[in-house]
Amino acid sequence: MTTTTVDLIRHGEPEGGTLFRGWRDDPLSAQGWQQMRLAVADHTPWDLIISSPLARCAEFAAELSQRESIPINIEERLKEIGFGQWEGVSPDALYNESPDRLNDFWQNPVENPPPDGEPMVLFQSRVESAWQDIQIHHPNRHVLIVAHGGVNRLIIGKVLGIPLRYLFRMELPYAGISRIRIQEGYPRLVFHCGALG
Repeated sequence: MTTTTVDLIRHGEPEGGTLFRGWRDDPLSAQGWQQMRLAVADHTPWDLIISSPLARCAEFAAELSQRESIPINIEERLKEIGFGQWEGVSPDALYNESPDRLNDFWQNPVENPPPDGEPMVLFQSRVESAWQDIQIHHPNRHVLIVAHGGVNRLIIGKVLGIPLRYLFRMELPYAGISRIRIQEGYPRLVFHCGALG
């Protein structure tokens, strides 16, 4: 039986605090580095690391790759969704300025994107294309994807059949890990408590 395991890890806390940070390329904060290193600890079962190109993912992925001698691929399609005019703005500031606009986005980002932001359907198309290629090209391997809240939600949503408009109902913490096991082409989300095993 063909079994592929894919672990999705969201980047840790970036420098600059809580902001809409899609294509904005902030590095990890000291706390963010600590979160990532603790999440992985000494359990590194991966055959391959695939990372978003953005610094808050790629720098940790490169460190882990070098430390554990795990091959790494940078995948441009795993970049976070672009937030347009909201890039670098805090949710609190946006809410104070326009609570309805922000609430509409959280309720249905497909129909209420940020001004000049990347449309959700285009974001979906590029991430699902990367996800499909990862499954095709890395069967029977254990892969770590280092990416973003939006990217990881989208992949989980694809596996579970969650409509695009509901993706932000999932809460994914910094350095949070989700596991997907694919057997004979059938993906399942595997929930873990504690260390990966």
